[in-house]
Amino acid sequence: MKALMLAAGKGTRISRYLNGKPKCTVDIGNGMHLIRYTVDMLRKKGIEDIAVVTGYQHQVITALLSDCNVKFYHTPFFDVTNSIASAWFAKEFFADDDLLIMNADVFCEESLYDEILGIEVNPVMIYDSTRIEEADYKFFCPEGKIIKYGKELSKEETTGEYVGIAILKKDFLPRFVQRLEEMIDRQEHGVWWENVLYSMSAEEPIYAYDIMPKFWAEVDYIEDYQRIQKFVKKF
Repeated sequence: MKALMLAAGKGTRISRYLNGKPKCTVDIGNGMHLIRYTVDMLRKKGIEDIAVVTGYQHQVITALLSDCNVKFYHTPFFDVTNSIASAWFAKEFFADDDLLIMNADVFCEESLYDEILGIEVNPVMIYDSTRIEEADYKFFCPEGKIIKYGKELSKEETTGEYVGIAILKKDFLPRFVQRLEEMIDRQEHGVWWENVLYSMSAEEPIYAYDIMPKFWAEVDYIEDYQRIQKFVKKF
């Protein structure tokens, strides 16, 4: 399996607390930066082929990973596009093997990686059913298939919160890349990379996998960052 980490965004909701540094470079404790922790964890789990898509302050990220033997892709249009453009710039990486794709500002405890790397359904997006009222991006996924998605789903429509991680198996990737290309050709560069999957959900199942009660957090707000620090401090 390969892993692609998306790290191009500015992180405007939390940037004022981080002195303008990329969210994925926060110190989660003991001098360990989030993106370095994730790369090390992926390697520990046997994933050697890792790529990172940079954009905002890319020099900071490449410096942190300079000795990690990762591939880098760069989107110079990070300020006027969304993560679908990051996926497009790294499209050559979508070949030859199963792919774990994740937002680089996501922290996961080690046992969560063990669990998601064993998932067999394809393609699959990871969610947390314990987060309903406080959920940011929401899934309605009865019977483990995504039916509705978005920030505006009601409490009754929400099965859980999207974690920011998906696994696309090798046999699915050609269809994914074809749809990605079609959307970029239509100038749909202002949406998330996940919209490629959502656009396919009426044609074939897009699965959802619940990882509760494992710990994870995405660094969108200062409270998320503080939750990560508190968790790491326990170990």
